[in-house]
Amino acid sequence: MRKNVVVLSGSPRKNGNTARLVEAFMAGTKTSGKDSTLFRVAGLHIGGCRGCGHCFKNQGVCIQQDDMPPILDALRKADALVLASPVYYFSVTAQLKLAIDRLFALLEIGMAVKQAALLMTCGASTEAAAASSITMFRQICAYQKWAEAGIIIVPGLHQPGEIEGREELELAKRLGEQI
Repeated sequence: MRKNVVVLSGSPRKNGNTARLVEAFMAGTKTSGKDSTLFRVAGLHIGGCRGCGHCFKNQGVCIQQDDMPPILDALRKADALVLASPVYYFSVTAQLKLAIDRLFALLEIGMAVKQAALLMTCGASTEAAAASSITMFRQICAYQKWAEAGIIIVPGLHQPGEIEGREELELAKRLGEQI
């Protein structure tokens, strides 16, 4: 049975450094024969979780009428989840955080996900700018009992395209092959 990977990318730049990092990861999944689905959540209409509990009473179906249902459907069958984002003010983008919060809908019925990875780019010169995102990611993994497949942070990027030639692209490709 082929492994199924879902990638949620929170970058609003379709051709930015995070998109390129995701492309390298996806190339690895393809090389190794996995099924992978990319959701560019920054381009979708996703409302914030209302905490109403409707999803708990309705098989994980949210009361909101937005673009989240295909993501939730994909995650019900996914073996692995990858979160990708540039660092925006020491965290993941707001667009990705909205999607992460909406995973709440699947807590009652569960997900098939067994492992997760985090891919991030940032303008800061060190990975320290991503520390809160790494902490959030690890807490989610611990809570969900997901194995941490890998974390790749690419610092020192200011303009689209600056990621080209960086070793992290090869690391992302290998992570895609191994996840």
